[in-house]
Amino acid sequence: MIMKLLPTLTFVAALGSGVVAGVFFAFSSFVMPGLARMPAAGGIAAMNSINVTAVTPMFMTALFGTGLVCLVLAVGAILGWNQPGSFWLLAGALIYLVGNLIVTMIFNVPLNNALAAVDPVSTNGAAVWTTYLKYWVMWNHVRTITATAALGCFIVAWR
Repeated sequence: MIMKLLPTLTFVAALGSGVVAGVFFAFSSFVMPGLARMPAAGGIAAMNSINVTAVTPMFMTALFGTGLVCLVLAVGAILGWNQPGSFWLLAGALIYLVGNLIVTMIFNVPLNNALAAVDPVSTNGAAVWTTYLKYWVMWNHVRTITATAALGCFIVAWR
């Protein structure tokens, strides 16, 4: 049964990876540079507001739903290892899972939580903001690159 679903799931994973890559690309290319130009208190307030509003069913479905599809694809790729495209399915699934879900949970979310806990107008707030910009953006670049790479793998696998 799972083998019959692989083409459809590969297409869904490609779409999801593309959407997620686009969101993260936007943050890397202009949202975060724009926020970095603001005074620390304003940047912190804006980013905290974005972080709260990002937790929507639509974005969470794109991010984590794609991860769920990737888990199924990884199993399908292993079970059908002799099938054309299995390597690319497994590669795309693992790249997405590690580069987007694990990086998000281990690096970006804790940085978001630390930013939410700081007083934006304090000296400590400015220091946290500087550190946040450096590391959050770096890990977001990783998420952008890996979501794009996963998309590429799914396209190659689907051909």
